[in-house]
Amino acid sequence: MNLIRPRLTDYHGVNVQQIELDFAIPFLEEDIPLYLDPFLLWKSPSYQDKSLHGAILNSFNNLGFMAKKGQADRAIQQLVIASECEEVGLGVSASKKGKKIAKSKASEIISLFSNISSYDQRGFSHFEEIQFFVDGISKDRISDFTCNFMKSFLVDYTIDQCENLGISTVDSTINYLYDLNRYDFQENVKIKLPVNPETGEPILLVPKRWLRFGPWLNFDEFFKYYCPLDEIVNPGGEISKVKVLSFNRDNYGVVESYIKEKERTFEDCKNDPLFQQIPVVSAKRKLREIKGLPAGKDENADKKFEDAAVSLLASLMYPHLDFATAQSRIESGSQIRDLIFYNNRSNEFLKELFDDYGSRQIVMELKNVKQVERDHVNQLNRYMTDSLGKFGVLVTRNDLSKPRRQNVIDLWSGQRRCIITLTDSDIEQMVEVFESKQRLPLDVLKKKYIEFRRLCPA
Repeated sequence: MNLIRPRLTDYHGVNVQQIELDFAIPFLEEDIPLYLDPFLLWKSPSYQDKSLHGAILNSFNNLGFMAKKGQADRAIQQLVIASECEEVGLGVSASKKGKKIAKSKASEIISLFSNISSYDQRGFSHFEEIQFFVDGISKDRISDFTCNFMKSFLVDYTIDQCENLGISTVDSTINYLYDLNRYDFQENVKIKLPVNPETGEPILLVPKRWLRFGPWLNFDEFFKYYCPLDEIVNPGGEISKVKVLSFNRDNYGVVESYIKEKERTFEDCKNDPLFQQIPVVSAKRKLREIKGLPAGKDENADKKFEDAAVSLLASLMYPHLDFATAQSRIESGSQIRDLIFYNNRSNEFLKELFDDYGSRQIVMELKNVKQVERDHVNQLNRYMTDSLGKFGVLVTRNDLSKPRRQNVIDLWSGQRRCIITLTDSDIEQMVEVFESKQRLPLDVLKKKYIEFRRLCPA
């Protein structure tokens, strides 16, 4: 496919904006940098979500019951299996491959059921509490435990979403699928699911409403605001995480008070969006920053221009163009910064760009120069491949000179390649309509395209 950061929907030709979908669109080559937070299930008004939280909790607490009954080895093995869930693609791995916890770490977690009387008597009310007692349990582990204990639901959810969107499923194998009736994992379960076209690995979809950058019950927050440090170390003494974890195991009431406070303020717990626009006041600040910069590289002006333009344009184009990435490439000995957008063909103009130029993605090249030169045009032209499409945008400071304007017209006439420019004044107009909300900033891009086409021969 050769797209930049390809997604499952891009591969299957599903032209839907991320904002319109219930699930987070998986990347094919990397993880989504979010995590499933079980607290969002607990606080949800949905009966289904609450039931799922109860099922996950019962599955986890059953591990303690098994250990009590002399099946500690089996409980440890289940916890090791549950510690990695590659099918959901959540986290920060660049390879979509994770590593399970060691048996010794799983044993340490299981021992909490016998070492802390509250858990011995009633089990956990939020299993993510384990991070307050055991080192090395972070947000990715909490997320993976949750996903594995509810994987049967995620399988059904994924199949349903794929049927609705026309995403094809093929015969695949889930290595471990938790059976809520047997409280045990089934091995090598055959089932039809969407797969990664490069690796053949199955993919599971996850609802956006359950995703956060970090869990609501959070050790770092507990350590900073709730931990009675004076009781753990002497004044001036060294404060370490290990000492805090050890203190918590002997003083469960401290953790319990924190949990109750977090439950009391549950309405503040929200899912984190996959992309969030900057507010209007920030957009206007970015515009002032751009207009105040000199053209060129003096005092790092080119880098400042690129940073401001990336943040601003990603927000101005949303949600009609989902932001893919800002990347750098080296060409002719110089570093070039690009913005890449997914073209979801969400309106007639974007559909026209796909139909006429094959633009599955839209490339914007950033150039903080007083005047665009022939080399700049040629650089972008070489980058517009069949996979990305033959439409590109130069984001620069001023209008093209007459020779450069003729240069891009000739490209269109001879090769049907389209390069248009967005200048400071165009971006200012985008910010104005962004603030007024009466039109779309995308309309400014459309206007520039129409103006360009009028210059081209019929």
